[in-house]
Amino acid sequence: MASAPSGTDPSVRVRFCPSPTGNPHVGLVRTALFNWAFARHHGGTLVFRIEDTDAARDSEESYGQLLDAMRWLGFDWDEGPEAGGPHAPYRQSQRMDIYADAARRLQEAGHAYKCYCTTEELDARRNAARAAGRPSGYDGKCRALTQQEIAAYDAEQRTAIVRFRMPDEPITFTDLVRGELTFTPENVPDFGIVRANGAPLYTLVNPVDDALMEITHVLRGEDLLSSTPRQIALYGALAEIGVGNGSTPEFGHLPYVMGEGNKKLSKRDPESSLNLYRERGFVPEGLLNYLSLLGWSIAEDRDIFSVEEMVAAFDIADVNANPARFDLKKCEAVNATHLRELETKDFIARCEPWLTAPHAPWRPEAFDRAAFEALAPLAQTRVTVLSDITANVDFLFLDEPAVDEASWAKAMKEGSAALLRTARAKLAAADWSTDALKDAVVAAGEEHGLKLGKAQAPVRVAVTGRTVGLPLFESLEVLGRERTLARVDAALERLAA
Repeated sequence: MASAPSGTDPSVRVRFCPSPTGNPHVGLVRTALFNWAFARHHGGTLVFRIEDTDAARDSEESYGQLLDAMRWLGFDWDEGPEAGGPHAPYRQSQRMDIYADAARRLQEAGHAYKCYCTTEELDARRNAARAAGRPSGYDGKCRALTQQEIAAYDAEQRTAIVRFRMPDEPITFTDLVRGELTFTPENVPDFGIVRANGAPLYTLVNPVDDALMEITHVLRGEDLLSSTPRQIALYGALAEIGVGNGSTPEFGHLPYVMGEGNKKLSKRDPESSLNLYRERGFVPEGLLNYLSLLGWSIAEDRDIFSVEEMVAAFDIADVNANPARFDLKKCEAVNATHLRELETKDFIARCEPWLTAPHAPWRPEAFDRAAFEALAPLAQTRVTVLSDITANVDFLFLDEPAVDEASWAKAMKEGSAALLRTARAKLAAADWSTDALKDAVVAAGEEHGLKLGKAQAPVRVAVTGRTVGLPLFESLEVLGRERTLARVDAALERLAA
């Protein structure tokens, strides 16, 4: 897609590492977009990595949806599934031996230890700490177990997780979005890295993969900010035991995307599903343009731009740390602008899925491609999403128009029958061209003391079924004399009933 601008840094390596659990959501897409734009801006490498260590939640179907979504959005990746790369495999479920080895070496070096505390014991101590006004994180009970204590726990057949031993001094780092941040030891207690069943946790596998894959920058959601000091400490320990190249990535935490009622947009919110936007007919250019505005802007007075322009301008330092609100109406408006900017031939091709079953309500043999292509340029200036095209042109291909009752009630007032009879006569006598058809309805309106707007409303509803739609007279020209007059006759029969 987009090429890198001048001033590149090929050493930049970022990663996008979603979990294959359900449909992709717009917050995930925003994260992918910012990582992709950052990599392409610097001429660096985007690593696409799959976090599929949770067998209970991950699925091959969701994995396939992730890859399909990335392709549909136009994101290319330099390393990862299908692309391969020097650090393969890129699915965490295929890297379990790597994580087990890292956990073993961390324990041998004293950076991690077995913790035998039961859930009930942990809950009791946490509650006591809260009651005393102390931090309620892990209290380090198993940090310095003797061999005798370990043997006693093993004799009880207690299971144990593996915890990472956090350093006893504050951890400070400069966030690329939020500036310098400091976390004190009491707020970042020792944490689990391996479950009691031996399965590695996210807290271990992500830093191990980042270290081995030489990731230089981690751009991710604000919800993961609290795990960053833990991971920074773990990077240092991994460097000591020879895992990776010894460097620690720079971090940038992207602002929350908020939904209704000042709540963080979650995967459960209907408007968060990427599939919803695909099904409605958003185009990738429009959706990505809008999502890029959730925390970043190309200029204060500019909302519309291409992905190529975004890549050229993208600077992580320009990302705003404040929460960004998802506004569906603005998202639709941005998408509509991108639809209008498409070449007509491209617009017609993208409408194709909505002109056939199951989206199209007409019989397949009734579809007339020449008629559609004649009106497509007019429709292109009016639709917000591609799925709008069906209702805009259905009158051309249905045997009878799908009459909207509210439109009928609005247009068919007292005197409408008389107007329609006059209009029919003048239309029947007209040369069947846009200008002549307009002149015919104008003349009919004049005979009844009506301006064009009032005169054409009953004609439009009789022919198309709706009070709003494509320009009427161009529509009548394409629909043809015989079908237009037949529909006016049908409307007159209904009015007379």
